[in-house]
Amino acid sequence: MRTQSRVATGILSDAQSAKREEILELLRRAYWMEMETVMSYLANSENLDGIRADEIAEALSEDVEEELGHARRFAARIKELYGTPPGSAGFAPEQTYLQPLEDGADVVPVIEGVIQAEKGAIEHYLRIIEACDGVDWATQDMVIEILRDEESHLRTFERYLREYA
Repeated sequence: MRTQSRVATGILSDAQSAKREEILELLRRAYWMEMETVMSYLANSENLDGIRADEIAEALSEDVEEELGHARRFAARIKELYGTPPGSAGFAPEQTYLQPLEDGADVVPVIEGVIQAEKGAIEHYLRIIEACDGVDWATQDMVIEILRDEESHLRTFERYLREYA
């Protein structure tokens, strides 16, 4: 049974149920983007091989924890908005560009894949921020914080690409 809101205004009010559902859908997608990134970064961090790849593998390994933290925050916010965090049956992979390569020493495609994933996350999080504007400040604030992390990851991997290119 779905919990009924007792709040008269704001995103938790019954009057905002349609907007809340729109935001929930955006948050579910964000959750899955983060979970897939965790899987892709973990696989690539373990697969990369060679001295030149060590720094990239280490950065990916560190990012796994941060991305998992983002997924946890999205799941918690989904629950706070009267939603249900998605289970594994709802997962549909999209990151074909971040699959581990047979040649673990081939670092550049991994760096490019990370850049693509981070850009995709940034674009999606900007959509969430826009959808929340004026109606769901708590979600908006949370996503702005996460956006800052994603922008930092993007810049880090753009620098790596410059070094390797």
